[in-house]
Amino acid sequence: MSDPLRVVAAGDEVVPAALIARAVGEELRGHPLELRELTSAGEDELSGALGTDTEVLITRTTPVTARVLASCPALRLVVVCRGGPPGVDLAAAGRRGVTVRRTPGSEAAATAEYTLGLMLSALRRIPRAHELLLAGDWTAAARHAREHGGLELEDLPVGVVGHGAVGGRVARVLCAFGAQVMVYDPEARGEIHGLRVSRLDDLLARSRVLTLHARPAPGAPVLVGARELGLLPRGAVVVNTAQGTLLDEDALGDALESGRVAMAALDCHAREPLPPGARLRGLSDRVILTPHLGGTSRAVAEKAARAAAAVVGRRVRGRTPA
Repeated sequence: MSDPLRVVAAGDEVVPAALIARAVGEELRGHPLELRELTSAGEDELSGALGTDTEVLITRTTPVTARVLASCPALRLVVVCRGGPPGVDLAAAGRRGVTVRRTPGSEAAATAEYTLGLMLSALRRIPRAHELLLAGDWTAAARHAREHGGLELEDLPVGVVGHGAVGGRVARVLCAFGAQVMVYDPEARGEIHGLRVSRLDDLLARSRVLTLHARPAPGAPVLVGARELGLLPRGAVVVNTAQGTLLDEDALGDALESGRVAMAALDCHAREPLPPGARLRGLSDRVILTPHLGGTSRAVAEKAARAAAAVVGRRVRGRTPA
């Protein structure tokens, strides 16, 4: 019998270690395994769990530093259960011959659906109607909806910035709603859902709703600041479920106060957690704020765990991890 494959499943509150371990066990049923589970570990805890003989580490947000990598000479594969930046010292991993893989796409459907939920909530002012009704004022809720929530997606010009796994799904669903979808993504190849627009300024000038799905490079300047917000039609709605650094929040506050932007719905923020004194908290009648939940769901966790386990399975069976 072959030696057991030693795997550490370092989970967190989004993708629990037990879920990762179960997915690996199912993927490699019949293969000798030694699985260790770890939750929300720092460098020392992770190094201790890895020991010197672990070959595979599956993680999500636990930082895998050069010191962690050096502590485990047997480590050959790190799988990160998300599509974003891996949190692994890639240069150190390369020097030690450690392969690093991610699970892109596992959060895409959940984030796209969440985006549409925020967009509809902003357009129809659903949260405010809910608050007024719970406060006992049926008439005020109806009046608020009539005065401020009259926009419909059908025939509405919507600008989608970024046509990747999330943006592409959002654009497709918006087309099904009958919206006039415009897409700006200089890197998009092949067919897109909607009208391709080559200049961001042109898209902004026509968008009654702007939804952001770009992935900024580290250190890149803000994509949408005061100048860009000033190009939007007056009364536009802005949605951001991608990265907080895409949007200048101070400029957004100015635009909301001036009426240039009528409503904003943000699931990600320049500083997270959102500080108690953040300006946008004081504009609660014009903003919907959520704590970076778009890619968080039970289905996302299960998809990510299965995808990570599949990467391990391919390695065990002698194929290059994808």
